[in-house]
Amino acid sequence: MKTILFVTIAVSASLGLNTSAQQIATLSASSGFIATVANSSPAPKPAPPGMVWIPGGEFSMGAVMNGSGSCEMPMASNDAEPVHRVRVDGFWMEATTVTNEQFEKFVKATGYVTIAERTPTKEEFPTAPAENLVAGSVVFVPTDHEVPLTDHLQWWSYIKGANWRHPLGPQTDIKGKEKYPVVQIAYPDAEAYAKWAGKRLPTEAEFEFAARGGLSGKTYTWGDEFRPGGKWMANTWQGKFPVKDTGEDGYAVIAPVAKFPPNGYGLYDMAGNVWEWCSDWYRPDYYAQLAKAGSLTINPKGPDTPFDPSEPNEKKRVHRGGSFLCNDQYCSRYIVGTRGKGEVKTGTNHLGFRCVKDLGTKTARQ
Repeated sequence: MKTILFVTIAVSASLGLNTSAQQIATLSASSGFIATVANSSPAPKPAPPGMVWIPGGEFSMGAVMNGSGSCEMPMASNDAEPVHRVRVDGFWMEATTVTNEQFEKFVKATGYVTIAERTPTKEEFPTAPAENLVAGSVVFVPTDHEVPLTDHLQWWSYIKGANWRHPLGPQTDIKGKEKYPVVQIAYPDAEAYAKWAGKRLPTEAEFEFAARGGLSGKTYTWGDEFRPGGKWMANTWQGKFPVKDTGEDGYAVIAPVAKFPPNGYGLYDMAGNVWEWCSDWYRPDYYAQLAKAGSLTINPKGPDTPFDPSEPNEKKRVHRGGSFLCNDQYCSRYIVGTRGKGEVKTGTNHLGFRCVKDLGTKTARQ
């Protein structure tokens, strides 16, 4: 660990980063976390509408299971270890997830039809039951009684007619919900929007750097206490999962964007509310591969190919941030540094996205 500390200080000095040996050594070596070292260059001006500058820099990426910057909770970080050192360049990031009204502008301008609005084929989903080969998407349906938490099919259902316009099925709509995150978005849908807007989807490393908001090795995007001073900091699940979300945080299920405090970079909902697509392919062993290389990883873009041992035939991308369904009974992935995953052509009613933009890239549309 001493060697890592000295190497980090040397690299930081060569990059002109604003740091010191004392800052670098702030965190316990046993945790695997070393202080975040943000680039010291000022934010470029002007800022693209709705976006904030993320300075980039060097940080410790990932989460650990037994305290020391994370919590030992169900499913918290079994694929987010080991903690490893990463550097990312600065970039612009949207302050909130893309909303229904923003996505509607894209659809009206382009005529785009989302994956959930298209009838799937047997070739695309060879293992899907015939009754599921209808246009629709996956919806969380609360159970009416307690169930074992070992079978997620108890609370997830494929609903005919569910899509971004009808998040819970054809009987629902988004009227009056213009400021809510757009959901039921598959990866190609998010990618298409980003391209239209002159932006792109964030890498997993960029998302985590931004989510940490300049903090180092903290449990949440805001610190180590889940409710500092009794204040709710994110939209998560309260009550018995998956029976009833009591809405003690002000919202049962999904909330409009920016209803909870922003993190240190001015980003809203980087934890909770809806999961967000990242551009990286998902592999549970990717961090181990990077750590084995034994060097600082610069602007990682994820593995070359996807692999999920639980569903080896499915192509999955990384999800980040957790959602309104996350809780300490089943899924605690509102913990910063933890990871999610999703089949690229599958959307859900707790999955959205936000975009980023590289410095110097022209934003095509708003």
